[in-house]
Amino acid sequence: MIRGFFGSKGELFFEMGLVAADGSIITVNVLLDTGFTDWLAMDIQDAKSLGWRYLKKQEMKTARGEFQFNLYEGTAIFDGQEMKVPVVVGNGIPEILIGLSWLENRRLVVDRKAGILTLESFSD
Repeated sequence: MIRGFFGSKGELFFEMGLVAADGSIITVNVLLDTGFTDWLAMDIQDAKSLGWRYLKKQEMKTARGEFQFNLYEGTAIFDGQEMKVPVVVGNGIPEILIGLSWLENRRLVVDRKAGILTLESFSD
């Protein structure tokens, strides 16, 4: 189970490790974006600094219309589990985002009034 925290406007943040190509691990706070259906999204500068492998261009619909993004393969550590994930990369993405794919095998528990924010594996 991962405990998250609420941002000043009620945003849902969790801590994640990103594994760079050289094996170093960078711990970051990621924002759960319920409008994002993939695994991970970040700015091009972040993906390049991690040395992740470029895969291809990908057309995606966003709230602002259709855009072309780069798709990278990244390695993330989430809830103690290391996994390779597809990473949507573009210019001007202000936060590192995680999307709804993380909820495929996890339960999201949100109770802002009580200060409870967790992502739990179904096996917990």
